[in-house]
Order: sequence, then C-alpha cells, then structure tokens
Amino acid sequence: MSTPPDVRPARRAEIGSLARTLAAAFQDDPVMEWLWPDPGRRASGLPRLFATQTRHQHLANGGVDIALDSSGAIGGVALWDAPGRWKPSVWRELRMLPQLARAFGGRLRAGKELVELMTAVHPDEPHWYLATIGTDPDRRGHGLGQALLQSRLEQCDRDGIPSYLESSKQANIAYYERFGFEVTTKVTVPGGGPDLWLMWRTPRSRA
Repeated sequence: MSTPPDVRPARRAEIGSLARTLAAAFQDDPVMEWLWPDPGRRASGLPRLFATQTRHQHLANGGVDIALDSSGAIGGVALWDAPGRWKPSVWRELRMLPQLARAFGGRLRAGKELVELMTAVHPDEPHWYLATIGTDPDRRGHGLGQALLQSRLEQCDRDGIPSYLESSKQANIAYYERFGFEVTTKVTVPGGGPDLWLMWRTPRSRA
C-alpha cells in the first residue's frame, strides 16, 4: 500500500517553486488559454500571476497548501482563502497591480473583467474559498490533488464551514463531486470567454 502524499503549509521561500508548479498545471486550462492566447506569453505570465496572488493574497488571507511527491518536490498546490477574506482589500490590489500588469501585458483588461465577473457571482455566505488547485502534469495520478482537498475539507467538516470553487473544466466536475461539491450554476466569461461552473460544498457531519 503506497504512502499518502505529504501535505503541509507552504513557506514564503517556496513561492517561486509552487508558482511554477501551478503554471505547468494551468498551461492548458481554458480560462488561461483565453487570457493568454499565445502559449509563450502564457508560459511566462502564469508563474508571475500565481506568485503574485500567493505572496499578496493567499498566504495572508487563508492557506497555501502544498503536496510533496516521493522525492520531496512540490507536486501539487492549493490556494485557499479563509471565510470572509476572499476579496482583496484595495491596498492589496494596489500592491499586486504592477506585477499583474507585467503578467497580463496587453490582456490586463481581460483579466480585470474576469475578476469582476467572479466577484459578482461569489457567494456571500462565509466559506473557505478554493481559488486555485493544480498538480504538475508529470505527477498526476498519484493522489496529490486528493490529498490537498482532503486536508482542508476535513478542517471544513470539523468547523462546520462550507467551501466553494469555480471549475474551469467541465471534465473536472465529477472529480469535485466526489468530495461533496455540487454545481450551483454556470456562467460564461464575456467577450467570447469560456464557461465556469460554480460549485458549493456543505460540510459533512462528523457524527
């Protein structure tokens, strides 16, 4: 029987490494392909995007979990925001803006419109928000994503707190449903963008 992957909080010094892991995971994501139609710009923009979000938002406002592979390398990453802390303050947005402008380049307006849409449909009820989860493509199929989800969702169940995510791939819906998430609605990104499936998870009773 194989040993479950080790999941632990990320350290600030690991931001660069975890951002590269997420960049590899999201290179073929429909939303990211829409934001950066050019693969080269996507490859350079994604690490900057995830590093900026991690440094200025998720480390301070919730949790950054990493799953380590058998060699001890970062194979999977989950970026969470704690209840009531999913929306960046104006101060944090200003701090992130220069790096986001570098990441998006000429697609900064498209990125802003996407954030505005996601903000408009975001639930009001307190919840843990799974902003991003991804596994290195070369390490998929080894339970890294499952370990990341179970680690935080067990906390949600202990505390009786719901959780929420947006799935950018219809194929991933069944995977999230295995952990108790349910689709609440589907929205389409304006301007010819892709679909997003909004998913909510009610905490499971531990009785």
